[in-house]
Amino acid sequence: MPATTLAIPAERFAARREWLTFVRRLARRRTALFGLVVVALVFAASLGAPWLSPWDPIEQDISNRLKPPGSHGPSGRVHVLGTDHLGRDLLARVILGARPALMVGFAAVAISGIIGMVVGLVSGYFGGRVDDVFMRLADIQLAFPFILLAIAVIGVLGPSLPVIIVVIGVSSWVVYARVVRGAVLSLREREFVQAALALGSRDGRILLRHILPNAFTPWLVVATLDMARVIVIESALSFLGLGVQPPTPTWGGMLADGRVYISTAWWLATFPGLAILVTVLGINLFGDGLRDTLDPRLKV
Repeated sequence: MPATTLAIPAERFAARREWLTFVRRLARRRTALFGLVVVALVFAASLGAPWLSPWDPIEQDISNRLKPPGSHGPSGRVHVLGTDHLGRDLLARVILGARPALMVGFAAVAISGIIGMVVGLVSGYFGGRVDDVFMRLADIQLAFPFILLAIAVIGVLGPSLPVIIVVIGVSSWVVYARVVRGAVLSLREREFVQAALALGSRDGRILLRHILPNAFTPWLVVATLDMARVIVIESALSFLGLGVQPPTPTWGGMLADGRVYISTAWWLATFPGLAILVTVLGINLFGDGLRDTLDPRLKV
């Protein structure tokens, strides 16, 4: 039997064994599993928002405004988390508010992560003037206040979900670039990269086949932790009125509406704030567990 036919199953078996080892190590970290469950529940709730609450999150009923949690509506149905200042069901709005937060989180992290990955690979591998140019651009990006950049861009283009995603994504690539660059600077001096160079492999092949798979692990950890930061930024922009505009519910927008009634209707700001807290905490716990699991220096 040819040796090549035996090599393919052996490689698949090794990859499957490494995956099982990773899952077992991750399963030992209860905080990481708790964070993963929280994120999965928030994601599932955002997808099933129309079925989780019988109320329309946009429909207004002034006669039913500022009802406390557990109150009954005119139809006899219960407002589990109460109603807001326009009579809208707060539970339905909190659940639906997860959609823009998660959408901005995933999309902005994808944009900034891809840009940072490309910049980090090229800058770390080629070095020299290429590295100097990219790192000076990174310094300029870090020196420019994000809020001013967001206000300027959103003021020109108008507040909308795509604009927020682009603004956050384009302004957050520096962390990814520096992490990947640091990994590439170490990897390019390793024996397997030097051997590939000696065999005549092209730079593109070395970057994609040898360096990228090894630099992907720290990139993934940074992306997981950065998603929590992006959700907080999206909530802050919505709180300032620079995020997704009404009537679409957002956690930051609900916080802005609830701050006026904080002394008379505490639930308006409490439950959206708890939604942000629980989601960000779950992502951070999962990111910390993922970092510890993927760290080759830890064998626990």
